[in-house]
Amino acid sequence: MLTVVAEDGQRREDVSLLDDIVPEGARRMLAAALEAEVDAYLAELAHKRDERDRRLVVRNGHAQPRQVMTSAGAIEVVAPRVNDKRVELATGQRKRFRSAILPPWCRKSPKIAEVLPLLYLHGLSSGDFVPALEQFLGSAAGLSAAAITRLTAQWTEDYRTWRQRDLSQVDYVYVWADGIHVNVRLEEDKLCLLVIVGVRADGSKELVALADGYRESAGSWADLLRDCARRSMSVPILAVGDGALGFWAALREVFPDTREQRDWVHKTANVLAALPKSAHPGAKAALAEIWGAEDKRHAQAAAKRFADLYGTKFAKAAAKVTDDLDVLLTFYDYPAEHWVHLRTSNPIESTFATVRHRTRVTKGPGSRAAGLAMAFKLIEAAQDRWRAVNAPHLVALVRAGAVFVNGHLVERPAEQAAA
Repeated sequence: MLTVVAEDGQRREDVSLLDDIVPEGARRMLAAALEAEVDAYLAELAHKRDERDRRLVVRNGHAQPRQVMTSAGAIEVVAPRVNDKRVELATGQRKRFRSAILPPWCRKSPKIAEVLPLLYLHGLSSGDFVPALEQFLGSAAGLSAAAITRLTAQWTEDYRTWRQRDLSQVDYVYVWADGIHVNVRLEEDKLCLLVIVGVRADGSKELVALADGYRESAGSWADLLRDCARRSMSVPILAVGDGALGFWAALREVFPDTREQRDWVHKTANVLAALPKSAHPGAKAALAEIWGAEDKRHAQAAAKRFADLYGTKFAKAAAKVTDDLDVLLTFYDYPAEHWVHLRTSNPIESTFATVRHRTRVTKGPGSRAAGLAMAFKLIEAAQDRWRAVNAPHLVALVRAGAVFVNGHLVERPAEQAAA
């Protein structure tokens, strides 16, 4: 537990340091931190230029002032804006800068439990925490190096306890899997996080498993899944992930009855990579007709049109769709309300979106255990903001074996038993 000594001499535990400093000081320091964050983002992407050699990512003034509440009162924040003209190939949408320090939704002062893991994954070793937090928060009261060491040790223990927890009382009906590379170098290798997020029978989302390993390695994923099975995890009904993962071979070994759904965002990017840029707009629209079709039959017809249109000149791109079509369309066998959740591994991607933008690498002391603990605390903080899936009451029906055709319930479990 972190102890903070306030100006009145009282010791308080587990509070936001922004609540213990003068509001004007907080405002100035927060503004400086936001400006520094934007500077780093612009520097990272300075080489991105258009055909006329103009920078694609530039400053764009400041956003409208907004209030961030602390127990000491409201402070006014004016965040810098970024004009990012790059286009996301998979979706055709403009990329957007999102502050990791003060996201658009944030209206309350950040908790120390959320700030420290982010600073760590941002590229700060534990020895840098005190000066970094002093610049960010305007005060380092109660944040000695020893206090930071005790806190990180506690987080490591929290992660160890969490990873050994019994899973027999939790039912994960759907799971998403992904291997996330974060730009933190600990010991000899860059850290890759193997992440599994699940949907419980009540429709809520929850972190299921987190370990380090190799994204494409079936062995790494099998170790993680076997550990879940050893702790009595129930067999998921459906798993969602990128086709490049070694996860699928491991899943077939450990949970062979779990059905597979390939991630359409990754698949779209893979297909476009096999096509010339001039074909991207039409191909993206044609792919959207597949995953956005009203039912599986129409999706299959759209897939055939895609193969007919692109297969002659770009056989490799067409094969990426036709060869995986069955596992690309699995989601049509589940409630229509869940389709938007089951087509992609977005719950994992969005959690790590800001972390993956960071390029500065830790120097000095560090360990995989510390990196995993920090990632765990970061996800734990984000998990509080995860929304349940649409129509959460239908998740229990999926677990019970209800039959859905084209997204509609056609047979309840009781009807199956009677038959």
